[in-house]
Amino acid sequence: MNPSSFLAEAHALAPQLTAWRRDFHRHPELAFQEQRTAHIVAEHLAGLGLEVQTGVGRTGVVGILEGARPGPTVMLRFDMDALPIPEETGLPFASETPGKMHACGHDGHTAIGMGVAELLVRRQGHLAGRVKFVFQPAEEIANGALAMIDDGVLLNPTPDVAFGLHLWSRTPLGQAVVKAGPLWASSDRFDLKITGRGSHGAMPHQGIDALAVAALAVLQLQTIISRSRDPLDPAVLTIGTIHGGSAFNVLAETIHLSGTLRTFDEAVRRGIIARMHAILAGCCSAQGASYELTFRDYAPALVNDPAATVPLRVAATAVLGEEAVADGPMMMVAEDMAEFLNRVPGSFCLLGAMPSGPGPAEPHHSPRFDIDERALPLGAAILASVAASHLSAARDGA
Repeated sequence: MNPSSFLAEAHALAPQLTAWRRDFHRHPELAFQEQRTAHIVAEHLAGLGLEVQTGVGRTGVVGILEGARPGPTVMLRFDMDALPIPEETGLPFASETPGKMHACGHDGHTAIGMGVAELLVRRQGHLAGRVKFVFQPAEEIANGALAMIDDGVLLNPTPDVAFGLHLWSRTPLGQAVVKAGPLWASSDRFDLKITGRGSHGAMPHQGIDALAVAALAVLQLQTIISRSRDPLDPAVLTIGTIHGGSAFNVLAETIHLSGTLRTFDEAVRRGIIARMHAILAGCCSAQGASYELTFRDYAPALVNDPAATVPLRVAATAVLGEEAVADGPMMMVAEDMAEFLNRVPGSFCLLGAMPSGPGPAEPHHSPRFDIDERALPLGAAILASVAASHLSAARDGA
């Protein structure tokens, strides 16, 4: 099918795509709270004649578009959740929910998914196989994909290939990153509790200062990246929070810390975690303290299947032009689309949505984050094109 026709139809849908995106932006919902968003998505898919299932992975939505003939199953995934960030954009359609905003573009992803469904329904009679639309909750806490998988989203039917995209505010409008192999890193959240013994600040020898142990541990943990890891194996270890203490003249008995670990290789990840335990055990033993280290909200590295990346690059090139599609570098951010790609061959790309205007674009997760909404029809055209081409090839080869 001709990608240019998808682009023309997607541009015609642009006002509706923008309206959907702005509505979701006004009404952001956090992970596993996407009730309103899911309801709007489900109603739209059902109105197009798709078979719809709700409550998948708690608040996820799945829609099945059956083609005219038997064939493979293409999965398209779109995330829906917002972030616990107070909005500071000043947009006329800014969040109406205090302390919550769409600061990562998921409102745009959901709108794109609804648009792709509309584009593909128009070509239902030309498709051999089916499209499985997966609207996922809780990407921001890296739990939504697994919740949907546990609820059977990859069954009945099982996808043969999976595609997705992420609007990216630091890439210019009209450009895309389509890269085979590793694209985004794995992500761990860790929580660390260091326990000492409280005492009067004037008599520190009678206690065990958990704050002093924590300060030593933070410094020593940084040496894992600088001195214990092969510099050719990318990794990041960041301590993001430290909380503890109750008064200026009291030794802190308990200190709570949290942070994130990012890697591209599971062996590197396991080695860093082992080294963290060794350092913490040493720091605490030297001072008579103890520690508890736990990991959660894990997302594996996102690795694109080389074969599946080829048609995605073809679709992006047809929509944007050859000069606008590049490999791009690996990045240390994470995405739990990786859970799907660990089980289904597929590919995930970045689509430029840098807002126009003076000054640098705000990064993702900024309270001033925004996208250029002209990217919405481009994303819809790319994903509709790659799905249709896959199912058209199956029809032509039958």
